[in-house]
Amino acid sequence: MDSSEHMQLIYIILAAAFATFLTRIGGYVMITQMKRIPPRMEAALNSVPAAVLSTLVAPAFVRGGFDVAAAMLVALAVGLRVSSLWMLAVGWLVVMAIRYLTV
Repeated sequence: MDSSEHMQLIYIILAAAFATFLTRIGGYVMITQMKRIPPRMEAALNSVPAAVLSTLVAPAFVRGGFDVAAAMLVALAVGLRVSSLWMLAVGWLVVMAIRYLTV
């Protein structure tokens, strides 16, 4: 990489940081100006954590291989019944067991 490519990369990173800052501040300002949050907006805000989680998990599920997909499915089943700590432990055990048995 030469100097111009480094500067271009720095500008891209700064622009992305600025855009992220503006969206966060804009959302905060918009919500604080409201006297009451409309039900549709509240429903949309409540769905954000699930959307973020799925964007983090989906690529690993699709591209992670059989062991990762199986561990995620088992962890999902366990997570519906017990606490998150047990879900993580069981998912980890499943992926480690599959990797140990298939090597």
